[in-house]
Amino acid sequence: MWQHLLIPGIPILEKILRPIIVYGFLVIALRMAGKRELAQLNPFDLVVLLTLSNTVQNAIIGEDNSVLGGLLGATTLLVVNYLVIRFLFTHDRIDRIVEGDPDVLIDHGRIREDHLKRELLTRHELETAAHRQGFGTLEDVENAVIEPGGGIFFSARKPTRDEAQQSELVKRLDDIALQLSELRTKMESGSHLT
Repeated sequence: MWQHLLIPGIPILEKILRPIIVYGFLVIALRMAGKRELAQLNPFDLVVLLTLSNTVQNAIIGEDNSVLGGLLGATTLLVVNYLVIRFLFTHDRIDRIVEGDPDVLIDHGRIREDHLKRELLTRHELETAAHRQGFGTLEDVENAVIEPGGGIFFSARKPTRDEAQQSELVKRLDDIALQLSELRTKMESGSHLT
């Protein structure tokens, strides 16, 4: 029993190399799949990501089902990830190549359909992301940028000077109408008293 639990069924070097190769493949494959795979998941994307881990499991552990072999594979993945993150932290240019650059989806209130197509996002998915961040419609959005990690940043549309003046005038007219209504009510109640 202890032999099956603690003695890896494949050589230790192979046990270390397998997770490194799979890690490298997944980083490249997910980068090529686009930012949407990382954050803007629809049910199909979620199924792919969940089955992806199961699909590469045997490639990582091989014919080894020992506890020590599993721990060695997991430790290798964690160490490789730590080293990659540390390396990319100090090498900004390589980090941008690996992670990609942000992409503008809405620019000055104009939806960039070509950028949505490149990121494989539908207008409906963009609108859903905007709703999650408190925007009523996409017309309320000045700019939207999808970050390398897949998150979408929205900034609110600011009214133009004319729109702000018009809004202020409408507010003042509403105040005047309310004051006139109150004055009319007072005058009518005063005429009933005499």
